[in-house]
Amino acid sequence: MRVGYFGPEGTFTQEALIASVGEADLELVPLATIYDTVMAVHDGTVDRALVPIENSLEGSVNATLDALAIETEDVAIVGEVVHPIRQCLIARTELQLSEIEVVVSHPHASAQCARFIRSRLPGAQVLAGSSTAEAVRTVAASDQPWAALGNRLAALRYRCQVLRAGVEDVAGNETRFAWLGPVGASPGMPGEQPVPLGPWKTAIVFWGAGSESPGWLVACLSEFADRGVNLTRIESRPRKQGLGRYMFFVDLEGRDSEPHVVDALARLGEQTEALRVLGSFPVA
Repeated sequence: MRVGYFGPEGTFTQEALIASVGEADLELVPLATIYDTVMAVHDGTVDRALVPIENSLEGSVNATLDALAIETEDVAIVGEVVHPIRQCLIARTELQLSEIEVVVSHPHASAQCARFIRSRLPGAQVLAGSSTAEAVRTVAASDQPWAALGNRLAALRYRCQVLRAGVEDVAGNETRFAWLGPVGASPGMPGEQPVPLGPWKTAIVFWGAGSESPGWLVACLSEFADRGVNLTRIESRPRKQGLGRYMFFVDLEGRDSEPHVVDALARLGEQTEALRVLGSFPVA
């Protein structure tokens, strides 16, 4: 099975992939961006893919939500995994913190370590990278006193030194990653047989012309409350069609084949311009 992931080698996405399903019998395919990773499933380049979708400190990963809602309708969430995020300060060689002139990382990682950077690296310039692994790779190729924020896997892959471990500002930092597959694919992680029988969740996105009417969103969400369907997450994102036009992402408890969920979605569909089930899958 060809499995894509948000790369390059050494990202937290790869770390989560290996921790959850290992590497045996899988051909791992690193992809440059989250968009590329989602579209690799869309065009059949890979059979499954793993992308970050939500962080406990920084919230949702907008690139993932936008790609699933706007860029394609034939890619679904088929599973999820929650992975602890332990940020490390990494350099090509041993450095004192006072020597570091530049810190490179993905903006999410820099935000997760903002207090550490302010207090321990007050004179360092912060540069954005496309991923934590790319940041480590950049530092590995430079002879300047630069450091990166990333994981031990990236430090090992690019032959760098971990200067400090656990530099995230809040303990218990976690990211939820989504397994993606073609619409209609069996739920569950690669190689997982049979599909788990435990609790499930369903992810949807909807929008509608009625969103400008008073009480429209309340009426939409009431369809779930009236049928005893518990919502575990709700978020709005711009539809990229001008100010004031939003789409709403909702995670709810239960499978999309359960009668009370089916009924709630049917009634919601009557009040919206568009309603899509992004996936129904076992809870991590």
